[in-house]
Amino acid sequence: MTKNSKLPMWIDDGLKFKCTGCGACCTGSPGYVWLEDQDIENLKRHLKMTKEELIKKYCRQIGDKISLIEDSKTYDCIFLKENKCSLYGARPKQCRVYPFWNDVMKNKKTWDNEANHCEGINHKEGKLFTKEDILKIIS
Repeated sequence: MTKNSKLPMWIDDGLKFKCTGCGACCTGSPGYVWLEDQDIENLKRHLKMTKEELIKKYCRQIGDKISLIEDSKTYDCIFLKENKCSLYGARPKQCRVYPFWNDVMKNKKTWDNEANHCEGINHKEGKLFTKEDILKIIS
């Protein structure tokens, strides 16, 4: 979703979500965690390294974009340690806005399907995110 996206009507009543810290969103399948300039700044500060060191050790170039690397055997995010994000406070925007991603929010079916992989989606103790809350998150 982009800042100017019109959110689908199926979320008019809001969506419940609670990050349980299970790490399921960070493991199990190949993918990309795209880094924006601010993400790189946050990560290099958190890890106390230069941009060059960060990119060399933890990133890969895909076209003109930069993504975090993943474990080549498990496809876990390189920063997933004991099923927990080892840089949770400095995690990239893409991680912070999960599960409010375009592919997940296409329709109720894709949202509910993602709930099969993420125990925090539709969690009974989850925070109710209003449509306005979601717009702030994804902007």
